[in-house]
Amino acid sequence: MRVAFLGLGVMGFHMAGHLAAKGHEVTVYNRTAAKAARWVATFGQHGGKSAPTPALAAKDAEIVCACVGNDNDLREVMTGPDGAFSQAAPGTIFVDHTTASAAVARELYAAARERGLHFIDGPVSGGEVGAEKGILTIMCGGDAEPFTRAEPVIAAYGRAVTRIGESGAGQLAKMVNQISIAGLVQALSEAIAFGERAGLDMPLVLDVISKGAAGSWQLEHRGPTMVQDKFDFGFAVDWMRKDLGLCLDEARRNGATLPVTAMVDQFYADLQRMGYSRADTSSLIKRLRD
Repeated sequence: MRVAFLGLGVMGFHMAGHLAAKGHEVTVYNRTAAKAARWVATFGQHGGKSAPTPALAAKDAEIVCACVGNDNDLREVMTGPDGAFSQAAPGTIFVDHTTASAAVARELYAAARERGLHFIDGPVSGGEVGAEKGILTIMCGGDAEPFTRAEPVIAAYGRAVTRIGESGAGQLAKMVNQISIAGLVQALSEAIAFGERAGLDMPLVLDVISKGAAGSWQLEHRGPTMVQDKFDFGFAVDWMRKDLGLCLDEARRNGATLPVTAMVDQFYADLQRMGYSRADTSSLIKRLRD
């Protein structure tokens, strides 16, 4: 299919690459043109090309995917002066992979419908490694029929692609995901720090407990690197704070109580002050060591 991809950050660069490698005709846009040029140099053998604006990238596309920074970035690439909505043909399906608010997802869904377009909010989980390997988990909100058409395309980089419900449901599911991760990483940090102070062989302990009720993706993949004090990879503290801010804002709207999430958000604020803004989220343990 003819696919446009807007945003070539640490996630989007690989996601767009998987689309090209799967045989889709991909046109990319990135605010920094040099990164778009680098993508074309990397994936041009598959026919990939770039466009200077979101509007021109989307002009002939059947599906337009996006993965940008926040609500304002998303509005800019969709409905700004050179936004993708302005040139998209009626019936075009937009799939947004940005972790953004449920409110902006519903706003853009409504704006798309007014133009005869389809809009699906589809935030992802799996981090840069998941994007690079094409094994992301994608949680989608929006109408069933366009989701069904888009699913086999975005499966190029998704191991699990699921429609959760109506517009905004994908973003809300991603908030559930981030709330879960925040608590897990803090608990794992405390457990490892405790074990280290007790003089235990922590690689051995983690191997043992991973086979029991304490087992999790975070323990298996981040536990060993936390023991090794390695944090120069993965999902950055700055990004996690943005995501937890979305969770806390939504909780204030819907009346949910998130005491642990609020506490861990402030622990991440401590890490920012300590100079670990770009470190992986598993760097929470640094607060207990430094």
